[in-house]
Amino acid sequence: MKNGNTTSYFILLGLFNHTEAKLFLFVMVVTTSFASLVGNAFMIFLIHQDARLHTPMYFLLSQLSLMDMMLVSTIVPKMVTDYLTGEKFISPAGCGLQIFFFITLGGGECFLLAAMSYDRYVAVCHPLQYPILMNWQLCLRMTLGSWVLGAADGLMQAAATLSFPFCDAHEINHFFCEAPTLVRLACADTFVFEYVMYICCVLMLLVPFSLILISYSLILAAILQMRFREARKKAFTTCSSHLSVVGIFYGAAIFIYMQPKSYRSAHHDKVVSVFYTIFTPILNPLIYSLRNREVKLALRKCLGQCSALSHD
Repeated sequence: MKNGNTTSYFILLGLFNHTEAKLFLFVMVVTTSFASLVGNAFMIFLIHQDARLHTPMYFLLSQLSLMDMMLVSTIVPKMVTDYLTGEKFISPAGCGLQIFFFITLGGGECFLLAAMSYDRYVAVCHPLQYPILMNWQLCLRMTLGSWVLGAADGLMQAAATLSFPFCDAHEINHFFCEAPTLVRLACADTFVFEYVMYICCVLMLLVPFSLILISYSLILAAILQMRFREARKKAFTTCSSHLSVVGIFYGAAIFIYMQPKSYRSAHHDKVVSVFYTIFTPILNPLIYSLRNREVKLALRKCLGQCSALSHD
């Protein structure tokens, strides 16, 4: 491959190339990804089928599940194919598509999680005003805004990353095309791009994360004022589990996209990327949904209907 924009392909070194337990890790990743797809698909089905779940809160949850399904589908099939066939080539167009969809879905999820934290804040702190403060019009606007802002950032990063001339080394030490990793292969000055990407990360990561922390701080203050111990315990458990998932997702993303270039390690980037591309999508349906009373009731109703049909 020559210097310049004549790159015909890149080589993804993959996730398992420097470990002895390749097969075990491969099976674990595939199993986790399959469980994530099934769990999120089932959540979307439940929310669509049960009229009691046709509320802004569960609509946002269904969008989160959709984003997680698409995120896993963007990365894992290519990684599995590369491992099974041994052919790890990816074209610049394929690389650009991975960057676009990854940033679109990851960025969209950042804003969606912030919208969900606002929804929980209104539900806990202003329950009587919930239909006004969290109406369907606002819910749809926040959802559309999450998708549009994520797509705009994804398009910009994909186009800017592939505009650089790449040097002879065309091996990407990663299991998918991620902008910070690909930029390392550029044989041009990337300072301006990295500076702009840093500003985007502040907007896409730190601003929504700050809104989430503010929302849950206000929720925690309201919880501490609750009279009934059982209600406090239930609300605190729910909020702490939500924050744990948010912490994993944002912590990993901030580590990858906002860490100074001199401190970056390709191996560490790969390991950290696993958290928000593979493990977080399976945690979301468990933490946000299956621990929820309304979802449990909808699940029992669905299973009851399936059982009734099987006996007919």
